[in-house]
Amino acid sequence: MKIQAAFLDMDGLLIDSEPLWNEAAKEVFAEHNIHLTNELYHTTTGLRTKEFVQYWLQYFKADEALQPILEQKITNLVLRKIIQQPMPMPGVHYLVSLLRQLQISMAVVSSSPMQLINEVVQILGIQHHLQFCVSAEDLPYGKPHPAVYLQAAELMNVVPWQCLCFEDSFNGMLAAKAARMKCIVVPTPAEAKHKKWGAADAQLSSLQNCTQLLLQGM
Repeated sequence: MKIQAAFLDMDGLLIDSEPLWNEAAKEVFAEHNIHLTNELYHTTTGLRTKEFVQYWLQYFKADEALQPILEQKITNLVLRKIIQQPMPMPGVHYLVSLLRQLQISMAVVSSSPMQLINEVVQILGIQHHLQFCVSAEDLPYGKPHPAVYLQAAELMNVVPWQCLCFEDSFNGMLAAKAARMKCIVVPTPAEAKHKKWGAADAQLSSLQNCTQLLLQGM
């Protein structure tokens, strides 16, 4: 069945913001004597900031009342870092051009706050090629729950199995597959050989390696 809609994750897929989220989380948590290692951070990649903060406050047995304060501080710091040092991922504009050529509608579907999504879309200059952007920020559940992808399909007026998601995180892939959508993953080189990506419909080392043949075979 022909793919009608492509849903693009943002952090780590369109822009190399995961290191910036990592930096911001470490800096903000450190202010409260909570020390988050790289190894710990990567276990929660793909979660909403709210759930990310809540999880680590519980893990470190810290005051959970700090959650909204830390969430806002981390988000604000990431936004500043992205504006100061935007780092588009290789192949972003190539992929957008390819999807347009195949007449596949596009949307950015992310766990990040809408404020951040809008800023990144403007930085990348792809806003005119998107039908809309969807954030899981205010949904009852974020990724790996499929809610944000199901909402995107509804907004696009397509059935889930006609949708293709591009993801870089394990939680994002789980959300896409739980929504009964196709999923192409582009994991970091450090995680690329992990067997956990076996549930994806295809795995790429870069968006630049996506082809018309691959998309038409979905």
